[in-house]
Amino acid sequence: MFAVIKAGGKQYRVAAEDVIRIDRVKGEPGEIVEFGEVLVLGGDKPQLGAPTISGATVAGEVLQHTRGDKVIAFKKRRRKNSRRKRGYRHEFSVIRITEILTDGQKPSKTAKPRPERKPKPAVAAGEAEENDAKPKAAKTAGKKPGKGAKSKTAAKGKPKSGATKGKKK
Repeated sequence: MFAVIKAGGKQYRVAAEDVIRIDRVKGEPGEIVEFGEVLVLGGDKPQLGAPTISGATVAGEVLQHTRGDKVIAFKKRRRKNSRRKRGYRHEFSVIRITEILTDGQKPSKTAKPRPERKPKPAVAAGEAEENDAKPKAAKTAGKKPGKGAKSKTAAKGKPKSGATKGKKK
């Protein structure tokens, strides 16, 4: 089942467990927020709202609040010595859709627990040293001895790129 909701002046097609980024909403991370403006319910029997479907709501959990990329508004009037530079970052909320509810049902008060990933097993200190140690001979096998950090131009006796030759002020 999917739904089309209206949030922040924009429309979003959502299904359960979708993660969307919308304009900032009130609520702390971990809280459940409701979206009451459901425009379309899809599935076996699709319903169209006129303009919204009464009794239908979508519930979602606030994951985090973020900010978008910096947007620069730069205005310049040429030959007038006039310029203005303004910038801002738009604020967003990342929401995970938890439920699509119909017939006036209320959302569950807490978010469903997500299965956590199992951490990788820790490596013992003695094993880590053995794995990290690499033979030094392998690193220097392809290099010729005697070549230092000098560049080719410095080795030939030519001046470096910033130096001038024979110019007087």
